[in-house]
Amino acid sequence: MGTQPDQKLVAGDRILVGSRIIAVSADLAARFQPGDSLAGIAETGEILHIPAAEASLAFVAVSEATNAFAQLQSIPQDAVTVFFKTFAKFLEEDESFSPIAEANLADLVDAKNRGRSTTRLELSETMRADMIAGLRMWAQAETSIGAIELSVERSGLSVEAIRAPLGVVAFVFEGRPNVFADATGVLRSGNSVVFRIGSDALRTAQAIMKHAVQPALAVSGLPSDAVVLLESRAHAAGWALFGDSRLALAVARGSGSAVAQLGAIARQSGVPVSLHGTGGAWMIVRPTADSNWIQSCVRWSLDRKVCNTLNVLCLPKLRDAELNHLVAEAIAEAAKARGESGLVHLVGDEPELITALENASVRVERSTESDLATEWEWESNPELCIVSAETISDAVELFNRYAPHFIVSLLSNDDQEHGEVWQKCNAPFVGNGFTRWVDGQFALDKPELGLSNWQFGRMLGRSGVLSGDSVYSVRLRARQSDEKLHR
Repeated sequence: MGTQPDQKLVAGDRILVGSRIIAVSADLAARFQPGDSLAGIAETGEILHIPAAEASLAFVAVSEATNAFAQLQSIPQDAVTVFFKTFAKFLEEDESFSPIAEANLADLVDAKNRGRSTTRLELSETMRADMIAGLRMWAQAETSIGAIELSVERSGLSVEAIRAPLGVVAFVFEGRPNVFADATGVLRSGNSVVFRIGSDALRTAQAIMKHAVQPALAVSGLPSDAVVLLESRAHAAGWALFGDSRLALAVARGSGSAVAQLGAIARQSGVPVSLHGTGGAWMIVRPTADSNWIQSCVRWSLDRKVCNTLNVLCLPKLRDAELNHLVAEAIAEAAKARGESGLVHLVGDEPELITALENASVRVERSTESDLATEWEWESNPELCIVSAETISDAVELFNRYAPHFIVSLLSNDDQEHGEVWQKCNAPFVGNGFTRWVDGQFALDKPELGLSNWQFGRMLGRSGVLSGDSVYSVRLRARQSDEKLHR
């Protein structure tokens, strides 16, 4: 709901949110000032407070990006290519990268002092190299804008379906600095972009804008507001951004609950969303799989915690001691590489597996089947569920019931089993090896904006890789040649 500039809230005021009537709390009434606004989430009954200052920041940012989008339509793609090359050059050169690194260090120190996670915040040399490589991929990529998807000729009329830019794309990300390299890819398809990055990474984002993005925009001749950073640490700025109906697409990536909340705001405002929150991969192991293959795939699916990390390992019900040992050693090896010990949430009574895990210094906690739906958010020590299934059909049924319908990997030498997983598992990403292959840049040579699961993130196609060149619309153009044509 909106409020008038002179309106005030009183504790106990009742507000209709969806089908629920919610009472205003004393805390909300005290914080609310004239000119502020409220956003009610019909799905959850939440009432979100958006201060006037945050709403103004978001409105101005979208207005600037909207003006830039209009200008982009008359700018040649060669200028976009120059932007990506120049952006990469500023990241590569130590002189321009040095203040970015200093800002990132300040963000890291501040986050650590506040007890915050820094695993995704650090702009390491590896991340820097990946950003540069991603930008150069976009520099080399050809635009699909203007491509004719369909052409129909009839007497007196021809109609073409033509790819066209979409509009202003809004992104709310967690603290990864590499989002700039990934998400500026929407410029390749003629769109403008507004960012809101997590508060832990705001200094880094500001430095990237000042020392790389804005200079690259200037050199290329692109509009200065083609890329806009929403400079606010407040979650309310993101809520206001996603509630702006002028957006063509809203993309959110981060924790599951925050992403779901942002998605609900956008959908209520009539804005299409692509959500990238819940992750966690499943791996199904069958008796025919090669031993070395199993050990390698498990180990390299646990090297770090991101959305494509192994979360549930489904083993065959009937297995020998060697398989238990292989799995235990693979988990232990992944943990040892991080200076930690692994943790397994074991579903079912598996004394022999428990012995193998404990002998490998992997901790074991008993779990229930419902825990298979949990995504284990670990920092340093690899953490996953292990469950057993008698048949491949049982394993598929468990996946479809508890998984986030995201990634499934089948380790098997049985073609029929691979066919069953492909046909029946409700997943956009299906593989036969380690799970961490699911990445736009690694698998498709396209820096990704995010990987969708089934949280409203797949707009029409099933594949869950959203990249800059896939953000487009389709327009129809008719050419009439017969003046007497009519219906």
